Amino acid sequence: MSDVTSRIDDIVRNKDVVLFMKGSALFPQCGFSSRAVAILDHLGVAFDTVDVLQDAEIRQGIKEYSDWPTIPQLYVKGEFVGGSDIMMEMFEAGELQQLLTERQVAKAEDRA
Repeated sequence: MSDVTSRIDDIVRNKDVVLFMKGSALFPQCGFSSRAVAILDHLGVAFDTVDVLQDAEIRQGIKEYSDWPTIPQLYVKGEFVGGSDIMMEMFEAGELQQLLTERQVAKAEDRA
């Protein structure tokens, strides 16, 4: 396992919900990342973000890690969920909320 793959794996496995995105939750740097943050904020879940613009190795490595070509990428309890479009489709169908509930993801206000 390469160093960047190991770093990504550590992040994905140790965070309940993590969004690899361009920018930060407070200042997304692309519309897709902004939409992904808005969905998670609307659902009120606690989540962490990784700004791929700050680390070129992570930016390329995450695409290889998930075998998914675009960013943002959402992971829940170690499992790749998808990008912005998939998040939107799942949200509109009620599937994203169901997934987060089933995986017992903490609400934002529950996060210490």
